[in-house]
Amino acid sequence: MAKRSVWKGPFIHKEIFSEISFKKKKIRTTARNTVILPFLIGKTLYVYNGKFFIPITVLEEMIGSKLGEFVPTRLRHVYKKKIKIYGSKIKSK
Repeated sequence: MAKRSVWKGPFIHKEIFSEISFKKKKIRTTARNTVILPFLIGKTLYVYNGKFFIPITVLEEMIGSKLGEFVPTRLRHVYKKKIKIYGSKIKSK
């Protein structure tokens, strides 16, 4: 994976800066490529996964990673349970 060059600094979306300066309660963003910086610790961000906005509370361990790492975009596939029919009674396992 290619890294961003050091002289440019970490990427953070402009909307997140402006919303934090206005001290909004709900900070909703679609910028999953934004790097988590120390001034975001303790704040709750709502990150878009393609269908819903999922809340994330930023912890100290998350610094340096991106917002998209904590919001899964794909659902897990689950097989349906089979129903066995014995006579007129229905039992499920």
